[in-house]
Amino acid sequence: MMKILIYGAGPLGSVFAAKLHQGGHEVSILARGQRLADLREHGVVLHDTTTGTWVTARVNVVETLAPDDVYDLILVIMRKNNALDILPILAANTKTPNVAFFMNNAAGPGAWVEALGKERVLIGFPSSAGYRDGHVVHCLTGNEQLPMSVPFGEVDGSIKERTLVIAQAIDAAPGLTAEIRTDMDTWHKYHVALLMPSLAPALYACGTDRFRLIRTRDAIVLAIRAVHEGFRVLRAKGLPVTPRNLRIFAWLPEPLMVYIFRKRFTDARMDIAMVGHANAARDEMQHLAGEFMEIARSTDIPTPNIDKLYPYFDPETPLLPDGSQDISLDWRGVWAGVGICAALFILLGYILKYMRKS
Repeated sequence: MMKILIYGAGPLGSVFAAKLHQGGHEVSILARGQRLADLREHGVVLHDTTTGTWVTARVNVVETLAPDDVYDLILVIMRKNNALDILPILAANTKTPNVAFFMNNAAGPGAWVEALGKERVLIGFPSSAGYRDGHVVHCLTGNEQLPMSVPFGEVDGSIKERTLVIAQAIDAAPGLTAEIRTDMDTWHKYHVALLMPSLAPALYACGTDRFRLIRTRDAIVLAIRAVHEGFRVLRAKGLPVTPRNLRIFAWLPEPLMVYIFRKRFTDARMDIAMVGHANAARDEMQHLAGEFMEIARSTDIPTPNIDKLYPYFDPETPLLPDGSQDISLDWRGVWAGVGICAALFILLGYILKYMRKS
């Protein structure tokens, strides 16, 4: 059993507090204001929108982290820009040996390491999604049949005894499974490239309305091309595409990617996974996109589509016309695929013809 403080009582901090409590750990959650009052009155109340199940976890609720408070692990689960503000508080607490920052992050762990020292810092991502309605957190997360993978690791890519201990703690939480990574910083950067300078502003360009996004092909095309630019930036920095399944963006033709994106956003779960967070955390989205652009400016990779989308972080920017499809699709990947299939068909014909003769 570990003594764990969840620093951040938002939707995802609440999910981890409840699940780690269910896993048998001594869990405290730090909250302020109305959230503090709600947690003390109701506990952590989760509604899993996939399974329809409800969980109430009565965890310890605290208002502050004092310099002499002792925990085995502090899990910081909040917006990246807010996490920067609490670094002095975390640094003052020298009694806790392990502080894990679970959040989006394009800039790397430098700020965490400078404030706390490399020996105290781990980095990861909470994977779940959710939003809060009053004292209830509606969430998308894992279950016993299909647990949610939680990637995390050391800042230097090593695997230490504490890494394994923390992985065991996560594995004990129902619906979660630890994924120890030796490339967590690269994972973070690609995750940000996939969403923050690309899909997030495309969603804002459509009024944060997923149905309008589905109708507005131009927004989807700009988002896909922005993802390509972001990935080229990271490859120029010597970072391989991580995780591997993101390599699909390198070879799937644009018209097919448009179809996939549209299909994906017909899923009502996107209201929680993307739309809800985009509405609630516009400041974090822009902060992370800004971090990514700092990386892009250190390369010679052009980013015209990211540049077209970036102004939509400003809510005063006029939206893209609903249903616009003025940008021509790039069909080259389709024709290349057709050509390869035709060549293979002809080759197969020659092989069969030769086999009949022999």
